[in-house]
Amino acid sequence: MNLAPVARRSVVDGAYEQLAAEILDGRLVPGEVLPAERALTELLGVNRQAVREALQRLAQDGLVTIQHGGATRVREFRQTGALHLLPRLVLSADGKVDRSVIRSVIEMRLAIGPDVARLAAQRARPEHLARVADAAAVLDDGSVPAVRRSHVNLDLWDALVDASDNIAYRFAYNSLRASFEPVAGFVADYLTSELDDVKGRRRLLTAVRDGKPEAAEAAARKLLAASSAALTGLVAQLPEEFVK
Repeated sequence: MNLAPVARRSVVDGAYEQLAAEILDGRLVPGEVLPAERALTELLGVNRQAVREALQRLAQDGLVTIQHGGATRVREFRQTGALHLLPRLVLSADGKVDRSVIRSVIEMRLAIGPDVARLAAQRARPEHLARVADAAAVLDDGSVPAVRRSHVNLDLWDALVDASDNIAYRFAYNSLRASFEPVAGFVADYLTSELDDVKGRRRLLTAVRDGKPEAAEAAARKLLAASSAALTGLVAQLPEEFVK
């Protein structure tokens, strides 16, 4: 297939990103009316078609509602937004973090992780178990730096999510991983209770391999609990200058 980059698409992306940032960072509030298309073309320096496509994407993401022949109005995205917006909410455009969003990510990970493990124990195939074993070999090596191991830990859970054969969990995990990866190095030291728990990880992976759903669920919950508590504590202690 011979495809070439379409320059106009990057213009649409740029318009979308600027407008989305205004909404997600709270500079455009729910109920507020966006400028008319003609005004947006001038403000953004793009053509009207690019503005229309950007507005359509905002509408698809639940950020605005478009009334044909009328106004384009900002929506309450916390009520209408999609899961893929989650990574964007972790960090604002000025680099500040949202405590409640990070806490939500941590809580979601702890909530779905045990059920992912339970389903993986029921549905894992040899190729999933091989990926899990490869990741575990790196995680069990204490000489590997914590930052590297925190990324490999994501690979291990990625394999478990695939093994669960649950597309809803896959989409949720995609958003969780995208939210976590930008700060993986920063939080690596707060994951040591999980990364260094070789026995706990082996209990989990043995239960998955042996097809024991209840044991896998319990092991996953115990493995994730300590690191979740540590990460929650970190979020609570963030200096105010870094908080949105």
